[in-house]
Amino acid sequence: MTYVDGFVLAVPQDRMEDYRKLAELAGTVWMDHGALSYVECVADDVPYGELTSFPRAVQAKDGEVVVFSWITYPSREARDAINAKVMADERMTHDHEKAPFDGKRLIYGGFKTFLNF
Repeated sequence: MTYVDGFVLAVPQDRMEDYRKLAELAGTVWMDHGALSYVECVADDVPYGELTSFPRAVQAKDGEVVVFSWITYPSREARDAINAKVMADERMTHDHEKAPFDGKRLIYGGFKTFLNF
């Protein structure tokens, strides 16, 4: 079954164009190295929950939007090999201090697919 890396993060609205450019580059690099898909989504109907929610999870501040994204791979082994190639790719070298989001509030993880239609 497909393996998935998932991400949730907060991006300042005034940095969304910078984020889009970074995501376009990242998507190209991941796909070049064998990812099956690379998807970026911006929150549209994501209420701030009383206990839990996407905005709460990333401590979204006023003026920030929640981004939800995922990358799919043929397997966990393929994901590990692809990610190693991505991290070594010269196109991915950039100043993390200038990233268009706060990496400390990024939520990410790898998931095994157990159902897929």
